[in-house]
Amino acid sequence: MIIPFYKYQGTGNDFVLIDNRKLIFPKDNHHLIEKMCSRKFGIGADGLILLENSDTVDFKMVYFNSDGNLGTMCGNGGRCIVHFANFLKIINNKTNFEAIDGHHKASIVDEMISLKMNDVSKIDLRTDYLYLDTGSPHHVEMVNDLENFKVTEKGSFLRNHLYGLEGSNINFVKQVNDKSFEVRTYERGVEAETLSCGTGVTAVAIAMFELKKTLFNHIQLKTKGGNLSVEFEKNNLIYQNIYLRGPAELIFKGDWEC
Repeated sequence: MIIPFYKYQGTGNDFVLIDNRKLIFPKDNHHLIEKMCSRKFGIGADGLILLENSDTVDFKMVYFNSDGNLGTMCGNGGRCIVHFANFLKIINNKTNFEAIDGHHKASIVDEMISLKMNDVSKIDLRTDYLYLDTGSPHHVEMVNDLENFKVTEKGSFLRNHLYGLEGSNINFVKQVNDKSFEVRTYERGVEAETLSCGTGVTAVAIAMFELKKTLFNHIQLKTKGGNLSVEFEKNNLIYQNIYLRGPAELIFKGDWEC
């Protein structure tokens, strides 16, 4: 079987995207997904995303981590699939699509993709970190000397020992100024540091506002893969109208022979 694929990246967070509207992709074959995402034996990606038909909205997003397992919401992947849907002429510059955590609105303006994230009403504030869910679970911790911080070592330890089998994504943060932060993220499912994490920077923006590290509700996030922005409103202790904005790019396309 020949499977056409498209390689995308959003601030260095890279994905294999497949048009699966005819349901030809064997999504129960976790070994195949893991191999396609492998940087040594496959295409190379942080995850694989299927675009499928939806009965209620423009399309459905099905996201798999690079380990082959079904994942939770992926913000950068969400922005990439919006670009992909536009490329396939399924949508124009606005859309409403379905993901594992519900429906998401998105728009494309001047090559920048704005993705509406779900409301956040629960934030667990601990002594040294915060924990919240922005479509995926996130640990947010401020550190000194982020550039030289051992993200993989510390991130792996926290992901496995603090959060158990289910795990959590782990974000380490440095404040740049009153509305800008640098972020490095260890992602579960990839089990490594990625160049960027969309749900991660969303969690960081909300966490920094919650900690009063910033008084702004439009925050700039710098990752190794590029810059993203997050804006939101806080109404009655609930974070609403959360938007993740940044670029997405088609890198190349090809055929995978099974």
